[in-house]
Amino acid sequence: MARRYFGTDGIRGHSNVFPMTPDLAMRVGIAVGTIFRNGSHRHRVVIGKDTRLSGYMLENAMVAGFTAAGLDVFLLGPIPTPAVAMLTRSLRADVGVMISASHNPFEDNGIKLFGPDGYKLSDELEMRIEDLLDSDLHAQLAKSSDIGRAKRVEGDIYRYIEQAKRTLPRDVTLHGLRIAIDCANGAAYKVAPLALWELGADVVTIGNEPNGTNINLGCGSTSPESLQKKVHEVRADIGIALDGDADRVIIVDENGEIIDGDQLMAVIGESWAQDERLTGGGIVATVMSNLGLERFLDDKGLTLARTKVGDRYVVEHMRNHDFNVGGEQSGHIVLSDFGTTGDGLVAALQILACVKKLGRPVSDVCRRFEPVPQLLKNVRFSGGKPLEDVIVRQAIADAEAELGSKGRLVIRPSGTEPLIRVMAEGDDRGQVEKIVNGLIDVIGNVRSEAA
Repeated sequence: MARRYFGTDGIRGHSNVFPMTPDLAMRVGIAVGTIFRNGSHRHRVVIGKDTRLSGYMLENAMVAGFTAAGLDVFLLGPIPTPAVAMLTRSLRADVGVMISASHNPFEDNGIKLFGPDGYKLSDELEMRIEDLLDSDLHAQLAKSSDIGRAKRVEGDIYRYIEQAKRTLPRDVTLHGLRIAIDCANGAAYKVAPLALWELGADVVTIGNEPNGTNINLGCGSTSPESLQKKVHEVRADIGIALDGDADRVIIVDENGEIIDGDQLMAVIGESWAQDERLTGGGIVATVMSNLGLERFLDDKGLTLARTKVGDRYVVEHMRNHDFNVGGEQSGHIVLSDFGTTGDGLVAALQILACVKKLGRPVSDVCRRFEPVPQLLKNVRFSGGKPLEDVIVRQAIADAEAELGSKGRLVIRPSGTEPLIRVMAEGDDRGQVEKIVNGLIDVIGNVRSEAA
């Protein structure tokens, strides 16, 4: 069945434009509250958000929905997504909500949902929510005497900071490291610099002055240029770039070079394997991860299991097959020994622990393999299903045959935007560029004709 509201990471869209309207946010509160209202005890929901202007609007609407369904609401304020997952469990809540559009610009917003175990909801639960959203919800409202209450939670960021710090052995400190961190003017603007400082680092912070409209604006993991400049400027040993809700991280080495999620997973996976901490015999990544990572792991006697794009699918595979390291090239790193979802700060701390243990520069520690030439381009479309066109399907088949066993081709619709993503990789950079550009032209022509 086709999804009407949920994408690969919750519900997302342009603020104050359907579906990201206060009306739908309230209905989500009622629908989710109805599903998780089970038993006679007082039911709880925790709601966190990032720093977007629209967060105030959506937060209040969701409070109205959840309390109308009879749930008590704990408001966390601006806090990272992984902290919401952690606090959902810690506060014994029935459901957790993060209001965020992650790395998207401030004009967008989204709703991410977690169950009482701190994991994102299954496809089946999301479909049940969608069915309720399109139904008459009046019958689901609580009696007047059972309406829920809402209250602000104090000290929640400090609970998360302590949890993050505990992922390191007690004898590991960050003394002697100068760390530049870019908080993307987002949810981690308080917690991340404070956690690093408490661990002993000399911290230089940028992207920590949110005003409601500057989240991810020329900063953060999707725009690391400012961090690269800052690393050079202050001669930092390492740069850490988080995204708007801090569930992903990108590293900048002492030379200002970017280190992506594939390299970070290689570092953590190899280190944990050496310490006999790695489970599952390897790591889990998506179809977008570089072929170089797969070859590196194979040389170490480790496996790479691939999933569909989306950290929820990575987590699902990790849980079903007993892996404890997984993630995405974009910097979503999931370490299930410590949490239930991607956590940019915790992943960065594991990298810093490796740097301290090895006593070598970040450029050396974090360059574990030579990436295979890879190119990703997007084609925007306004309607229809361009990937089902006969001409497009034939062009894809021809491209796959040309790459053969020396490369990979991944073509998929975005789960959050009206885009077709075309990615190819292989040992011959010229061949990769030719294939991607050719497919972009074919898909673009089909899109134009359809329009």
